[in-house]
Amino acid sequence: MQNILTLCIGNICRSPLAQVLIAREFPDRMVWSAGLGALVGEPADPLSVALAAEQGLDLRAHRAQQVSSLMCQRADLILVMEQHQRAELERRYPQVRGKVFRLGASDIADPFRMPRPAFETAYADIARGVADWAVRIRQLG
Repeated sequence: MQNILTLCIGNICRSPLAQVLIAREFPDRMVWSAGLGALVGEPADPLSVALAAEQGLDLRAHRAQQVSSLMCQRADLILVMEQHQRAELERRYPQVRGKVFRLGASDIADPFRMPRPAFETAYADIARGVADWAVRIRQLG
């Protein structure tokens, strides 16, 4: 589990937050994020940047990128925010089957264009998912 990819739709709200949280847990591993329909080149949503900053994490340099076959090949583990994202990723890139999992116990709602409370809920769900996955990743080595 040296290469971990986090994935959402636009790659500006949820997956960047998951990326920095996982990277904080595993500073020696390669962690990156992408989107199924990425807003390529766009910075992280200002509310994601603000929530990250409140936790001592910096998303200011983030730029959205579209998921690619090469990214999927490089990843040992791919964590998505919603079950339908897993299905879509496996449809586009069948070779990822077996290494794509949902980050949370249930789908993590997209806070895009929503008020701050939606981002706070998403952040809390992502943080819980990262904490749960950190235990699993450490067990796997």
